[in-house]
Amino acid sequence: MTTTPPAITVRGLTHHYRSGKNSFVAVDDIAFHVERGEVFGLLGTNGAGKTTTLEILEGLSAPTHGEVRVLGLDPVADRARLRPALGIMLQSGGLPSQLTVAETLDMWAGTCSTPRPAADVLADVDLTHRADIRVGALSGGEQRRLDLACALVGDPDVLFLDEPTTGLDPESRRNVWALLGQLRQRGVTMLLTTHYLEEAEELCDRLAIMHRGRIRVEGTPDGLVAAVPSTITAALPAQHPPLPELPGAHLSRDGHRLRISTGQLSRDTFRLLTWAAEHDVAVENFAARPATLESVFLDIAGAESITV
Repeated sequence: MTTTPPAITVRGLTHHYRSGKNSFVAVDDIAFHVERGEVFGLLGTNGAGKTTTLEILEGLSAPTHGEVRVLGLDPVADRARLRPALGIMLQSGGLPSQLTVAETLDMWAGTCSTPRPAADVLADVDLTHRADIRVGALSGGEQRRLDLACALVGDPDVLFLDEPTTGLDPESRRNVWALLGQLRQRGVTMLLTTHYLEEAEELCDRLAIMHRGRIRVEGTPDGLVAAVPSTITAALPAQHPPLPELPGAHLSRDGHRLRISTGQLSRDTFRLLTWAAEHDVAVENFAARPATLESVFLDIAGAESITV
């Protein structure tokens, strides 16, 4: 029985930037894979190494150490063979400002082996009505949608998206999410970076969070969130009966403020409020907050060292 290899494989990837005698480690011995048809997200703090990793996978830069493969090929050594199968949306497109939207997409289509009709792609990104407008006159969000159109016109098997919805209004962002969802249904493999955690939760089958050049956690959005405790906070009177038993929870106090970290949010919320009602304890500023992907991200961003 044969198995289909992943669309993207990264092993021991390390990349240094050198300036004179100085060297900066942008990516530090990372490994991950992306299955065919999967949407994989790279999240992280500013300077974590996300864009550098994408540039290496896109064949725009060679790694200092390690091995990367996209569709079984080396993105640098096999660039001519691999490039027709890739769609690339850079963090900043830099398209010619004097060309119209239609001219720009036609120019880009001319570099592709099997381009899709430009009119179809413009409709996908909701720019049909701006086809005759010069790129320099577009809003920032419209230029970002044109960047996406250029990435899609070659009908790619693998799509790299570096901050794809930066600068878009909420409606346009949702429209892009819907379009990327359609591409996933067609089997397009996607690797994206984003600072919008809601976007990662909406789009990604799996994701990795980077910090200081290394991958700190990796998994499904639900799986990563499940590993982080939820939080209950409340202000209690200075004098009150002993708190109820909350097995597995961690309690801390700051004056009258109680903070409970728990993996059993519903259970412990019920027990605390039942305790308060039974003992006639006034509970103020009560909040029960489930863990979120933001909780995971902030735990990593605020940690000096993390054991995975």
